[in-house]
Amino acid sequence: MKSGIWLWLVAFLITLLTAYYQRITGPTYPISGSVNLNNMVIDYKFTRSHGGKGDQEVKVSVPDSSIEGILYYKRYKTNDEYTQIPMRYENGSLIAYLPHQPPAGKLEYYVKLKYGEQLINIPGDKTVVTRFKGAVPLTVLLPHIFFMFGAMLLSTRTGLEIFSKKANLRKLTYWTIGFLFIGGFILGPLVQQYAFGALWTGIPFGWDLTDNKTLIAMIGWLFALYMYRKSEKPHKWALFASVLLIIVYLIPHSVMGSELDYNKLDKLHKSQTSFLIK
Repeated sequence: MKSGIWLWLVAFLITLLTAYYQRITGPTYPISGSVNLNNMVIDYKFTRSHGGKGDQEVKVSVPDSSIEGILYYKRYKTNDEYTQIPMRYENGSLIAYLPHQPPAGKLEYYVKLKYGEQLINIPGDKTVVTRFKGAVPLTVLLPHIFFMFGAMLLSTRTGLEIFSKKANLRKLTYWTIGFLFIGGFILGPLVQQYAFGALWTGIPFGWDLTDNKTLIAMIGWLFALYMYRKSEKPHKWALFASVLLIIVYLIPHSVMGSELDYNKLDKLHKSQTSFLIK
């Protein structure tokens, strides 16, 4: 019993570390830093995701009300010219708003600060890319997160069963597959539908890496379950599926995620307009 408790604790620790890694990586995690303007240190934190209705706020805290700011933005992966929006000073911060975009629409932006004759861009020579999405109800989002990380915990614990004297491999495997199915193939598509208007954008309908990661993890565990009957050492297949799922989870969240193609959208609008004119 003591060894079983220790294995659960190790699995829980691995799950926590993986969740933390997921939290601080990926293209939607806020970008932050600091710049020096006329010997004044200005800290910034720019969000790279916006859910729900309304425009996205861009805010920079400044130590002097005489500092001026301009927000520059354009649609991502287009030849658009940058639009400029003067930032207003309010309660110690310069504030402007990025216009709301359709689900999966992306904007790239940066801020230019001016103090006297000195100009500075933040964040440096780079731009920030933010993605818009629809609002996901907490009644769907929270269970999705619970089941996905529950699947991670169960998967890791099942892989660690190789160190257990009293193996409970098949039962743990069924629990892992069950949690992964509910979290990734029932609740996951619902989250995707609310956020981006599509239930599934992985294989065979697309290359969304979030969906495909879930598919790869499920295939790994179903394959491991199948090999239990053919192998004299089924634990090694559980360990294989467990490591595969960890590798999948370590890929930053939302990499190669849903993305609106503005160029195709413009062509569609142009063809519809031409049709109406004719």
